[in-house]
Amino acid sequence: MFDTLSDKLQATLGGLGRSGRLDEEAVSSAMREIRVALLEADVNLEVARDFTATVKERALGQDVLKSLTPGQQVVKIVHEELTALMGSGDSRLAFGRPPTVILLAGLQGSGKTTAAAKLALLLRKDGKRPGLVACDLQRPAAVDQLEQLGKQIQIPVYALDRGDPVKAAQFGLDSARKDGLDVVILDTAGRLHVDVELMDELERVAAATKPTNVLLVLDAMTGQEAVNVAIAFQERVAFDGVVLTKLDGDARGGAALSVRAVTGRPVKLVSVGEKLDQLEYFHPDRMASRILGMGDVLTLIEKAEAAVELDEQAEMEKRIRAGEFTFDDFLASYRMIRRMGPLQGVLKMIPGMGKQLQGLDLDEKQLARVEAIVLSMTPQERRMPHVISTQRRRRIAAGSGTSLDEVNKLMAARKQMAKMMKQMGKGKLPALPGVQPPRR
Repeated sequence: MFDTLSDKLQATLGGLGRSGRLDEEAVSSAMREIRVALLEADVNLEVARDFTATVKERALGQDVLKSLTPGQQVVKIVHEELTALMGSGDSRLAFGRPPTVILLAGLQGSGKTTAAAKLALLLRKDGKRPGLVACDLQRPAAVDQLEQLGKQIQIPVYALDRGDPVKAAQFGLDSARKDGLDVVILDTAGRLHVDVELMDELERVAAATKPTNVLLVLDAMTGQEAVNVAIAFQERVAFDGVVLTKLDGDARGGAALSVRAVTGRPVKLVSVGEKLDQLEYFHPDRMASRILGMGDVLTLIEKAEAAVELDEQAEMEKRIRAGEFTFDDFLASYRMIRRMGPLQGVLKMIPGMGKQLQGLDLDEKQLARVEAIVLSMTPQERRMPHVISTQRRRRIAAGSGTSLDEVNKLMAARKQMAKMMKQMGKGKLPALPGVQPPRR
């Protein structure tokens, strides 16, 4: 998501950055290009107009025009306004006296049931004890689907096979309370379109369970139509925030950029993949940084911390300080990165990497070949890479189904990595492009 918009915004703002001076004509031209880019990304027309008008007004201020780096000041303004557009306030979930009730609403096909399971898993990682309640008694096999998902992540599911959704919700809430759970997630029924029957049912379930959070699940793939659905729901059901699903698809970003401005309700959570652990809290400032090619270091750090155990961190740090980097370390690092998610997505979080990845085909299968090469080594060879002779390299290549050239390249990469680790162990970190090392 956002790739096309990101490319166009970066190209437009990059042109401003290369200008030594800015005038009204240059800013107006840039704002026209940004407005077109936003509209092509399926952003609401009024939202796009208001956004570019605000940026233009701030960019033509005296503080910017007289600045030594006016182009960079405009980029800063665009970043701040993008963040404000998507919701600069606190958008975390609210938790009250247990069990906290979270009601998920939305149309059929928006990914609501899967989102319920993903949210339960996310909350468990946060130290909560969640339970799932099947209130969708309309769609065939909806209850079965939720039960299967609950079994997969080992989270209790409370369900009635038939009857009134309100009774199903009350049964689930009472059962969760008896079992000592502190969060209850209600998976309600959806329809193919917004109708009176759907809204009446949601209102009855909400009145019976008094949810602390009402979250509207929207399919990001539907673009501007997702915003129209949010407006229709808002007329009958007061939801607190939005869960955007399918952000890993070909969504152009219009829903994420428009929904808060149109409804006044923030995006709280986003689904970034099909796996059940791929639901994340939404951070507008981080998303704005990604869109403008600035990376997302905070999310990268969080993913790294989640992917590596504390004892692994301590052991790796100890070896780095000693200037050691064996193939066992190489394999551990490689697997840690794989646990962080798709490589292309991880690399894009590194500032400045977005542009370098353009046109580059990162083949995940090729990375699997690297693992095969390392696993074809004996334990001694992994611990002591210097013993790997040409004859051993041929054996490793044959055992991993790769070529001698690929093995040689991996040996060279490990050597280079060991050299870098040695520098890090001595406190001599390699300088990043455009980044000045700290003064002592």
